[in-house]
Amino acid sequence: MGNNLDLMLFFEGYVRNYRRLNLNELHNRSMFTRREIEHFSNLGEMLGFSVFVEDAKYDKRLKRNRPMDLSWWKWDERIDKDNFVSLALHLERENQWDKDVVTIEKLFSMTTEGYIPQNVIGIQNIESSSRIDYLNKLVFKKNTKQQSNVLMIYRFYDRDNDLDRVWAYQFTPSGIIEERRAICKRDELGYWVSVFEEEYPLLKE
Repeated sequence: MGNNLDLMLFFEGYVRNYRRLNLNELHNRSMFTRREIEHFSNLGEMLGFSVFVEDAKYDKRLKRNRPMDLSWWKWDERIDKDNFVSLALHLERENQWDKDVVTIEKLFSMTTEGYIPQNVIGIQNIESSSRIDYLNKLVFKKNTKQQSNVLMIYRFYDRDNDLDRVWAYQFTPSGIIEERRAICKRDELGYWVSVFEEEYPLLKE
């Protein structure tokens, strides 16, 4: 596929700009979802895509539309003056642990021609790291058919260190090609900040 985006670079920007989301200890989960979707919405617009929230996508298995949390569409009149050229990105953001499989099913649903995303991002809160291997195997299995460029971001609470760990995996149809790990925690003012794991020891010196 010639339209793969550098999704791990997107993850790096997500981590390094997390404080700009202005999320604090008083915000509920819905606000986290809203702000994170807004982050990727703004990114898509700056990159020149047509961006939509809660955009309809037909699911052949369920025989009904299921909205995409966020979609980026490519428009280019040099190629087609009447239709979008491609669905460049489908993003889902989910807070509930018990919807992790549903989130993956939405990202890799059987759909109509033109709605198969070239790039996929899933941001999922999970109960613990022990769930990741199962979910990644499911992503790989489903992506052997869909053939997308994929970034899965899993967030879970580390009780021992009182912080959230955020682990990201980039897939091609052949499997995982890159992995990055970050942490997310509240600062002294109660705002959520994020940094890569390898940089975190510097903050504690």
